Amino acid sequence: MSDKYIQPEVTQEMVDTHGFTPEEYEKIKEILGRTPNYTELGIFSVMWSEHCSYKNSIALLKTLPRDGENLLAKAGEENAGAVDIGDGMAVVFKIESHNHPSAVEPYQGAATGVGGILRDIFTMGARPIAALNSLRFGSLENPRVRYLVDGVVRGIGDYGNSFGVPTVAGEVYFDECYTGNPLVNAMAVGIMKSDRVASATAEGVGNPIMIVGSKTGRDGIHGATFASEELSEKSESQRSSVQVGDPFTEKLLVEATLEIIDKDLIVGIQDMGAAGITCSCSEMSAKGESGIEIDIEKVPVRETGMIPYEILLSESQERMLVCVKKGREAEVSEIFDKWGLDSVIIGKVTDDKLMTVKWNGEVVSQIPSDCLVLGGGAPVYHRETKRPAYMDEIVKINLDEYSTDRDWNETLLTMLASPNICRKDWVFDQYDSMVRTNTSVGPGSDAAILRLRKTNKALAMTTDCNARYCYVNPRLGGQSAVAEAARNIVCSGAKPLAITNCLNFGNPYKPEIYYGFTEAVGGMGDACRVFETPVTGGNVSFYNEDPERAVFPTPTIGMIGLVEDVNHITTQWFKNDGDVIFLLGENKEELGASEYLHTIYKTTKGAVPALDLQDEKKMQDALLEAIQNGLINSAHDTSEGGLAVALAESAISNHEAPKGADITLDDSIRPDALLFGESQSRVVISCSASDAEKIESHFKQAAVQCTKIGTVTSERFKIKNLIDLPLDTMTESFYGSLNHKMEKVS
Repeated sequence: MSDKYIQPEVTQEMVDTHGFTPEEYEKIKEILGRTPNYTELGIFSVMWSEHCSYKNSIALLKTLPRDGENLLAKAGEENAGAVDIGDGMAVVFKIESHNHPSAVEPYQGAATGVGGILRDIFTMGARPIAALNSLRFGSLENPRVRYLVDGVVRGIGDYGNSFGVPTVAGEVYFDECYTGNPLVNAMAVGIMKSDRVASATAEGVGNPIMIVGSKTGRDGIHGATFASEELSEKSESQRSSVQVGDPFTEKLLVEATLEIIDKDLIVGIQDMGAAGITCSCSEMSAKGESGIEIDIEKVPVRETGMIPYEILLSESQERMLVCVKKGREAEVSEIFDKWGLDSVIIGKVTDDKLMTVKWNGEVVSQIPSDCLVLGGGAPVYHRETKRPAYMDEIVKINLDEYSTDRDWNETLLTMLASPNICRKDWVFDQYDSMVRTNTSVGPGSDAAILRLRKTNKALAMTTDCNARYCYVNPRLGGQSAVAEAARNIVCSGAKPLAITNCLNFGNPYKPEIYYGFTEAVGGMGDACRVFETPVTGGNVSFYNEDPERAVFPTPTIGMIGLVEDVNHITTQWFKNDGDVIFLLGENKEELGASEYLHTIYKTTKGAVPALDLQDEKKMQDALLEAIQNGLINSAHDTSEGGLAVALAESAISNHEAPKGADITLDDSIRPDALLFGESQSRVVISCSASDAEKIESHFKQAAVQCTKIGTVTSERFKIKNLIDLPLDTMTESFYGSLNHKMEKVS
């Protein structure tokens, strides 16, 4: 290291390269009262990027319901959301995207997505107990897509398995719109004592600032800005913007972190994710209404010749910034030494509200902390919206164009084998879903269930979004995503508590894209208010486009629910021969935006199925009460693929003990709509024959439509006079499809 650091001269070309608008650059000069230097330019670039500042989304996000009596941290205030679940316990959870890195380097992009979301959980003081994900890719007929699927799934599996957290649930979808820009959304859940929530703050003048964990390298520099632009042909050359993860180091880091929190040695702590040290320093000091001064040359590095700009913007993984209580530094260092991790004092808390960076005693950057952060001086924009012209055309559908003279047996088998419906064992089998032995229900039911040790309770968790609905009608799509998540939680025997979201959209500067974003957020808010599931935080990921198209609007919902008694845990598969099968809700002639039209006719058109949120809530409340009263043997929501697919999944999704069904339907609607229409607010339930009258009485009293449609059998699967199939033929289509397609990976 040289004693004197001479910064490159800031030029207009350099300003443009860092992505500032002329107005933003003028605002920076106004804040500083001078022209920024090279290091400051880099700091503003990452902190005012969309990924860190939420400048094009924060105004709308503030319209979402973010209050609840059991919330321990409001949305955006801490590293993750936290909800009190009683018995002195809290659940901590969050979902985030790692889309752009995964498009360029799928293995490390996905792996570090898992690592980052896990750090958000244990930085709060919670021990991670589960991981989930939501993945979207282009057509599996494309070799590049198969390469991405393979890399992403291996990255998720290897990181989670090595770290020792079970990956218990998720969703995997395929559509051409994700060909060049896959979506990789990672969610994590943790448990902690409700009175030990750690805060991402730096306060108390003179308190030391420590960097702990791994050494800093050049990986991930400008990762935040890379995630704030569209993918293009040059993106492949930006592999240096993709971080490299080490799950074994993170396994040590979680133990050291939880120990210093448990021993009350610190004031605050924050994970170094996007924008690295820069983001942690500015956000922690702004939250504490303090200043922070760091000596950047003291940061442990693993590469020679690193300059302040690189150290500040590096997104090397498995690192934390800690504000330590003065006088407890030695204890913190002793703990990190025990776990073989670096812990170095690099600065202190000040009272000037400035983020000051020194290099060998020389100030190389000095910026007011609050001016860098979300909710402070970072820009806030209200973008133009324009309803896309295609929305008026796409809802038009003439059902007479679609013949009902079909072999419905073959049609059901085709649907069960389609990539969006088939069993995803090729994915799930690469994840350890049972490590730590708390998993009661793993991948393959409506929601995952994890027992809470030393209690009689359990947690239910799911990720959901029908992006095709959002493409056709983003408001209704946003509502439906929340409704389906809540339905899955309730079908599992849990009461929905709260959500986290990952909002994946295209370029917000395009009015048609921003219209979809605005409407989807509005729909999400509508539903969250009805289901009383406040938004605890999450992530916005814009610029999900390749040179040909934007992805469908994809507001992924991660939802948590509480099972008050483990005896109420419910799964989707039929249990006993002779059990009676009921359908909650109404079959309607709604084929629009369906998986059936997409799979069989390769088209997306027609109106999204109608959704009455109040009726949905009434049905869910009645269903949960029936489950808690011990009346329900199985429950499965009707979603993609409609009633026939929901019944088939109920029959064969327990691979070890498949069951048949004999179904009679009296609805006078088209057979394709009856079998594969996706009318909302429907659930397939089964109960013992002795409880059938109680079921009918219960739902009648709740004013919820409940129709007896058949019985569970031991052999064949029959629906009316339309479908009659042996179970082994169905299981072959359902379980073998994805494995067969992924065998083509070279």
